Amino acid sequence: MNNIDKSNLRRVILSTSEQFKEGFAVARDINVNTQFSRIMVSGMGGSALHANVLRIILNSISQKYDNYKLISVYQNRFYELPPEAYNDCLNIICSHSGNTEETIASFREALKNNLPCVGISAGGEVEKMCKENNVPHVKLPIPFDNFQPRMATAHFVSSILQILVNAKKLPQAVVELDKVSDQLRKSTLKMEEQGKRIAKTLVGKTPVVYASTKFKALAMIWKIKINENSKTPAFWNYFPELNHNEFVGFSNPQSKFHILMLRDLEDHPRNLLRYEVTAKFLEKKGIKTNIIDMPEGDIFYRLFATITLADWISYYLALEYGQDPTPVDMVEDLKEALK
Repeated sequence: MNNIDKSNLRRVILSTSEQFKEGFAVARDINVNTQFSRIMVSGMGGSALHANVLRIILNSISQKYDNYKLISVYQNRFYELPPEAYNDCLNIICSHSGNTEETIASFREALKNNLPCVGISAGGEVEKMCKENNVPHVKLPIPFDNFQPRMATAHFVSSILQILVNAKKLPQAVVELDKVSDQLRKSTLKMEEQGKRIAKTLVGKTPVVYASTKFKALAMIWKIKINENSKTPAFWNYFPELNHNEFVGFSNPQSKFHILMLRDLEDHPRNLLRYEVTAKFLEKKGIKTNIIDMPEGDIFYRLFATITLADWISYYLALEYGQDPTPVDMVEDLKEALK
């Protein structure tokens, strides 16, 4: 353990590959109303990150298996459900603590309107409401003390995939990820060294993360990891949209920015060209850029290896700043103030 890392977040990152089998296991016996073609994921903060990843996975699955229709993924990050939650939709209520006030308010609305639901939490009010209203509930594991929702993305993703497999919306093969888990476990120490090197380049800078349109969710997740683990501002955007607006803002930069570009080598060739050209323009403005190639392979590995690299970068940046990467004191203080 590092003296700064009081809750041993390094151990949590190293265990990411174990989350797949744990998530599948806790949802194995969960059965829901099968009359839906889309899902609405209600959740906040770390309990919402998985919805972005899930959308990418389901798009990939629909292209691979002709017999399975694409399941649309909608997100709700508010106190009220959007219109899409009401028709032909399974509402998935996600709160790692089980006590997120916005998510609970949305859950109450779903119950009031008799909408198909399933709850996912490690306990709390969500579990209680599920039991009281005969709603299926997935109880997430808490593998370590002070385990944070932002580190549970694979738990959430795998448990939702298992629910969809149980409902015959996806093939059984999508929950057979032993090879992916092994690959992720074997590569994580190499990614740790890469993350440590990149973190050193970010000290004293404001990180800005860019990705392709397909993987723009990863840019957002990287931004959030840096915010919560490193306790510093960060921002995100995606190609080619950023070249039509945000790019112009660097004509007169007001901060010390450092750009991290997540490059998908399978991206559209014109979009790939934008990475190099954009980097050259930014360099002329004195803004450093790292172009980071996403790993090749299975979509699950590509996604979670890229997220793991974000964990390592944000972890070592936190240590550079002398910050314990686990607690989010400002969030907890805000919750108390709102009471």
